[in-house]
Amino acid sequence: MTFPKIELHVHLEGTVRAGTLLQIARRNGVPLPADSVEGLAAVYEFRDFAHFLDVWLITTSALRTERDFRQVVVDYAAEAASHGAVYLEGIFTPAEPVERGVDWDEVFTGYCDGAQQAAEQHGVQVRLTPDIPRGYPLDAAELTARHAVTYRERGVVGVGLGGLEAEYPPELYARAFALARDGGLGSVPHAGEAAGPASVRGALAALAADRIRHGIRAIEDPGLVGELAGRGIVLDVCPISNLRTGVVPSLAEHPLPRLVAAGVACSVSTDDPAMFGTDLSADYTAAGRLGVSARDCYQAGLRGALCDQQTKDWLRRAGEAFDWAALAAVSPDGSA
Repeated sequence: MTFPKIELHVHLEGTVRAGTLLQIARRNGVPLPADSVEGLAAVYEFRDFAHFLDVWLITTSALRTERDFRQVVVDYAAEAASHGAVYLEGIFTPAEPVERGVDWDEVFTGYCDGAQQAAEQHGVQVRLTPDIPRGYPLDAAELTARHAVTYRERGVVGVGLGGLEAEYPPELYARAFALARDGGLGSVPHAGEAAGPASVRGALAALAADRIRHGIRAIEDPGLVGELAGRGIVLDVCPISNLRTGVVPSLAEHPLPRLVAAGVACSVSTDDPAMFGTDLSADYTAAGRLGVSARDCYQAGLRGALCDQQTKDWLRRAGEAFDWAALAAVSPDGSA
């Protein structure tokens, strides 16, 4: 039984399946480690975090043109729609292709055009939250924020912070996030994944985070958990990603149910579905098996979404129109 889903944490570069990557690489004349869908699918099979980074670089190096960036959004919207998605906030990292010589505006235009096409073709509302990559020069962070503000009227709703969390604390990026905030954008940094509660606190204090991507290591600090609940800060939780990267030793030990029991709103997302061997239904099912209902996940997604009020009202009506009680009766673990 398919039900409506909201996804707030998905790296668009990490959604590129083997067939799409092969098509784009051939179009751009980019060599790959395999020349068939089956061969690339074997390359994609997750082994460890170092291998994940290798696959990430293989994928992102093939994305070179406005057409590529647009296709990535549209293709994932089609996949997400097949799992019931009605709204998603897609992450992309513009500084990476810019470093390879692509123009900033070509990157932003491609992703923004893709978001518009996704709504027209697949009925999924897509908003965009470009990521600042930790470890890049700080001027790249500020340029990301400035371009994000420029494209605010084309579906960009926030700015994120990703990459090497333990090596680069949030405080380094305060100026870039202030530029984004002054331009009317939300703040959605990664924190509380590779680093602990101090990273989450830094994201809240220095970056004025509206949401926290991941954030699950907040569970190590009961006071922080209480603060997140009291302030209504939504965590974008990615159960299968957390399992793959070793942030949690097993799904059964995932802190998601403890966070929810403490009053923290937790949305559910895939993170990098093509690279972690997951999809939106699988992550919602994982949350369901941990005792977190599909309806609670949807409501947390609605609460955390950075979209305009008109879109929020539409999402609210979509949630109210669905028979969640019937879903719980048919599929108590939240599977599709």
